[in-house]
Amino acid sequence: MGRGIKTAVAWVGLLVAAAGAALAASSTVERREIGQLVLENIPEPPPGLVESLRSYENVRAANFEDWLADGSMLISTRFGQTVQLHHVGYPGGAREQITFYEEPIADALARPGTADRFLFRRDTGGAEYFQIYLATLAGAAELVTAPGTRNLAPVFSQDGAFVAWSTVEKGKADYDIWVMRVDEPASRRQAYHGDGEVVPEAFSPDGKTLVLTRLISAASQKLYLLDIATGATRELNPSAEEIAYGRVQFTPDGAALVLTSNEGGEFSRLIRYDLATGQSHPLGDSTEWDVERTELSPDGDTLAYAVDVEGRSEVYLRRLAGGPAERVLGLPTGVVHALKFSPDSKRLAIGLESAAAPADVWSFEPQTGKLDRWTRSETGGLDPAGFVEPSLIRFTSFDKRSIPGFLYEPKAVHTATGRLPVIISIHGGPEAQERPGFRPVYQYWVKELGAAVITPNIRGSAGYGRSYLALDNGLKRQDAVGDVGALLDWIAARPELDSTNVVVSGASYGGFMTLSVFARYGARLAGAYDVVGMSNLVSFLERTEAYRQDLRRVEYGDERDPAMRKFMEETAPLNNTEKMTKPLFVVAGRNDPRVPYTEAEQLVAKVRAQGGEVWYMLAKDEGHGYRKKPNRDAQRVAETQWLRKVLRLDDAQ
Repeated sequence: MGRGIKTAVAWVGLLVAAAGAALAASSTVERREIGQLVLENIPEPPPGLVESLRSYENVRAANFEDWLADGSMLISTRFGQTVQLHHVGYPGGAREQITFYEEPIADALARPGTADRFLFRRDTGGAEYFQIYLATLAGAAELVTAPGTRNLAPVFSQDGAFVAWSTVEKGKADYDIWVMRVDEPASRRQAYHGDGEVVPEAFSPDGKTLVLTRLISAASQKLYLLDIATGATRELNPSAEEIAYGRVQFTPDGAALVLTSNEGGEFSRLIRYDLATGQSHPLGDSTEWDVERTELSPDGDTLAYAVDVEGRSEVYLRRLAGGPAERVLGLPTGVVHALKFSPDSKRLAIGLESAAAPADVWSFEPQTGKLDRWTRSETGGLDPAGFVEPSLIRFTSFDKRSIPGFLYEPKAVHTATGRLPVIISIHGGPEAQERPGFRPVYQYWVKELGAAVITPNIRGSAGYGRSYLALDNGLKRQDAVGDVGALLDWIAARPELDSTNVVVSGASYGGFMTLSVFARYGARLAGAYDVVGMSNLVSFLERTEAYRQDLRRVEYGDERDPAMRKFMEETAPLNNTEKMTKPLFVVAGRNDPRVPYTEAEQLVAKVRAQGGEVWYMLAKDEGHGYRKKPNRDAQRVAETQWLRKVLRLDDAQ
């Protein structure tokens, strides 16, 4: 038996022993299984609860995937239990379902020049080992990637003859770039062996080269030009500076790239990079916010882009040759998820959601100004007029820094105290941003539970400049926890909010922050709700999938460094459970490749060993968050039971 296997077996043995000790030391764990779900200490739901959630859980969203050559669209939406692909022929047309799998579709990409051919990605059980399939509208699908590999970022050549993608084998850290002639699957070959995570961005117009991005971290990437025939590469824009690049496209003549970059500044802006000279030229004026999505029309004439302004998107168009930018008007105020021109360059697809409406798809004609709505997503029978728009807030942290966030407030107070219980929801990432998109669960918490929901963008969040993004790195991690402490002070100063009745919640990194806040400020909280969060950064970094480790070490610190390891262990929620004396609810996925479910189980075991009250839910067929509707529904039911109990909402009835 190898040393690594022995270590793993020993660790599992310790975990089992700890779990056994926990069960002996705490009250009896009531365990039951429903389908693929394991529920511990979660009671049967009371009459009427499932029905009260039904409409919120039946809300559907429509997400733009791609244009087909005939001007129709591929849309992803849920009909049934999982997200599948649909075909929409014209604005307002029926969504015709074209994939029918038990597992959800991740994304799709149309083959240029065809009206019925595309590829899509799909994994199994949430493990995120995505496979790529070539398919037709008639339903035929052919696997083109090797089983047991994880495949990302497929791109077609501009004539549709070739496809390239990034792949990594299970247990490996380095990605390779593969290229295949679409009509000859046997031509599939490795064109480049990468160092870390490398993904293709775009083929040159002549199909001979690929632009590649190498991810150093969320704040730093490198660009390379790959000669497909020889495998030779050259770095584009070499620099010692950490630079974050966005979407990369070739100009039609192949002489330049259009992309976003934050080189030399705080925020990402549009630039044109000349391949012959290596010079970068700004496209338009710089902005005080990030340019987040860009799209160059196939004819090279028009640039579309979105600007992230305090979390909400503004869409603009400008000529590549120069001139003023013009904002696209008539769209709902919300968050843009997709921008793409039709193959004939005449229409721009816009995927957008708002706080009061799920995601839908529009098209805009630059020449005429015509705006068409292609989809109208269902709200489960709920009246959209009753949905709450959040207000932007700012509070002052321990170091006098202003921290932004959003506040959702109910229109009526349900409690006997006349004050609102509070649910703090912390986003994941950490290099992400809480934005006012549509969250059915927030609407339910506000309208049905009568709770105020606060979603802070604590330091380390994206959208507020590169300096703000770096404020929680490495040894500064606890400063982000301090931001939530400052938010608790802000809540205490608001007479309409009940500072004695606050729950903190979050998923992934938000789950880690939830547990960290619980460990530090547990006496000020009513409870904590952790979804697929890390309980110890050391064990997380050692056990997350190999292809993720180096990227995460840049953000969190390297656990192999003795000083950093000491800091991580000292501040780990797992090692500070003595302050977790209030109720805790933990949710995990058995197949999670990012945050192994053992992060949840080691925490649950230890808190129970100390006599703590813990509800625990594990899905055997899910990964990093629940994507199958029956599992999500069950999570919502248990979550609501727990919140009603912990926030003492049943006492107010």
